[in-house]
Amino acid sequence: MNISTRLTRYLNKKSIPYQEVDHFHSNSSIGTAITANISLKQIAKAVLLKNHEDKKLMAILPAADKINLSVLNENLHGSYQLMKEHEVYQVFADCNQGAVPPAADAYHLSMVCEQELTQLAKVYLEAGDHETLLCVNQQDFKTLMTSGKQLHFSREVFH
Repeated sequence: MNISTRLTRYLNKKSIPYQEVDHFHSNSSIGTAITANISLKQIAKAVLLKNHEDKKLMAILPAADKINLSVLNENLHGSYQLMKEHEVYQVFADCNQGAVPPAADAYHLSMVCEQELTQLAKVYLEAGDHETLLCVNQQDFKTLMTSGKQLHFSREVFH
């Protein structure tokens, strides 16, 4: 599988330039960072959540971080929990399992973004195939995040 077709169409529609960064196959963010020689802090990962009303939310945070659901729910006045893997696979049918692109709008999902990602000069996005990252600059990443809220809801677990 290559880059997600929905992601490619969305980036082209929004005129977002990106650079493809190929790396050895990796099933984890840590492995991707090592094989691509990129800091975990610069890789944006997507965590899929839903609330009791089945409303889905994509939380986008640095791969070095862990989501703090208590803080997120407090900020959003919600009760979001992690989605089950099989539910995630249904939403991202054009991606390899576990290779979710952090581009909520391409999948018609609500989103929230960890604000520290918007401060980086470059951000790397999972492209949907475990072998490709897409590099976007700060302004283009902010453009991708405009429909969501920018909040602080994660904490660094890997240095």
